[in-house]
Amino acid sequence: MLITDYAKILKREFSGYNGKKFGKDVLAGITVAAVALPLALAFGVSSGATAASGLVTAIISGLIIGVLSGASYQISGPTGAMTAILVSLVAQYGMQGVFVASLMAGILLLLCGIFKLGGLVSYLPSPVITGFTSGIAIIIALGQIDNLTGMKSSGLTNLAKIASYFTTPQTVNYTSLIIGLCVIVFMFIYPKKLGQYCPASLAAIIIATAVNLICKFDVNTVGAIPKTIFLDERLSFAEFDMNNIGALIVPAISIAALGLIESLLCGASAGRMKNEKLNADVELVAQGVGNILLPFFGGVPATAAIARTSVAIKSGGETRLTSVVHAVVLLLSMFVLGDVMSNIPLSALAGVLIVTAWRMNEWATIKSIFGKKLKTAIFQFLITMAATVVFDLTKAILIGVAFSLIMFVVKVSDMQVTVADVDPDKLDMDNVDPEKLKYTSVVYITGPLYFGTCAKLEDKVSSLGDSYNIIFSMRGVTVADISGIEALHEYCERLISQGRMVYFSCVQPPVMDLFERTGLKEDRFKHNMFFWSTDKVFEHISNL
Repeated sequence: MLITDYAKILKREFSGYNGKKFGKDVLAGITVAAVALPLALAFGVSSGATAASGLVTAIISGLIIGVLSGASYQISGPTGAMTAILVSLVAQYGMQGVFVASLMAGILLLLCGIFKLGGLVSYLPSPVITGFTSGIAIIIALGQIDNLTGMKSSGLTNLAKIASYFTTPQTVNYTSLIIGLCVIVFMFIYPKKLGQYCPASLAAIIIATAVNLICKFDVNTVGAIPKTIFLDERLSFAEFDMNNIGALIVPAISIAALGLIESLLCGASAGRMKNEKLNADVELVAQGVGNILLPFFGGVPATAAIARTSVAIKSGGETRLTSVVHAVVLLLSMFVLGDVMSNIPLSALAGVLIVTAWRMNEWATIKSIFGKKLKTAIFQFLITMAATVVFDLTKAILIGVAFSLIMFVVKVSDMQVTVADVDPDKLDMDNVDPEKLKYTSVVYITGPLYFGTCAKLEDKVSSLGDSYNIIFSMRGVTVADISGIEALHEYCERLISQGRMVYFSCVQPPVMDLFERTGLKEDRFKHNMFFWSTDKVFEHISNL
């Protein structure tokens, strides 16, 4: 039972909990909030919603998903990957469409947890995940061009938006561009030692906002931050056109799939950092409940985020109270700093997200894939990355997995057939007659014996020369089908009709079972032809 699993997690997590551990949770929560604040605002804006929506998402998910999580360390909130889906969804169906899709996705995640589907993510090949992540990073970076430059793109797809920059008249706001570029440079040169006291993203936003307040630049800003977690624009079935419900099924599946993948990958990675295993099914229930409730507050879909989660662990967070404290700090920031945050330049947030997109890429893994020239992995990476940019994220995953399966089938379906003539003088056996083994060949078969490998086997069998005794050594054949067995039977009949003797050695039990069921072992040949080892065949031939 998931409830029992959750109770066990809490009991283990809070065993021996004391004031010292609580102090660590408070300090870690404050640190995570400092990282989460600029990201929440930026992801809210870049998703097509508002900065307030991103902030509310971080607060509610930090409280609800954090408390219900399948591990002590998961920190959930709005993420860059999710914005890649939401921005086109907002353009087509408005925020009410996003809210309904989020509700549907939450239900799907809840069902995935209840039916224990958390293990599905383990079947995704690593290069596919890496390509998926890089594709999302590209989408995020491309999505910041408008806020960075002041230009306006149009179109529902990423390619259409890029094309619109060249097909429609554009005006660049150079002040916005300079602010954004300064933020990018600042974040890259920001000393790592200072990062433990104040994250680079937060420092960049503070400086950019201060400069904007002093100089009063003509740039787009975040705008008013309402001092409430119940935003004016939140889920309202009265405002939603129910005729669009069918069109939101695919986006809802995309949101749910992304939430499942991102949350469980985050949990697996962070679990290795903290040496604590994530309960995937409990986590999916938590993500489901959170995403069901978020639309009623005006929030966008949330997932676990590795950036915030890793900060929580590195800052010494002990329990899920770290997530709760981070949410409370963000809530206080909304009430206390709302007026200041309203003056944050959008180009500054764009700069933060461009750097975030760059750092999202798994550069070490990418370098390994290309450096070692792993062709299959390279194609898996490139195809998934391109599909993520061109199509929606769910299709990208399916394309990447489908390609991986095809390559896997091609690889495992390859049969190796080697023909070797027996040299009696080299046999170290006392009970064999060298003269009777002079015209003996051994056909070593490795790989599956099925319709796709019959042609290769036939080519090798046709080049046996003058050998009188033919031994098929099948230790390396663990899988066979009827087509392969029938083809082998035809080869044997052809060889026997030529006056040769055919034997089999080392036949694996599953293949032998198929031999028996097709009658090849008992009915079709009158001589003893099956032996447990090739040596036994040699002895048999010597005794004839």
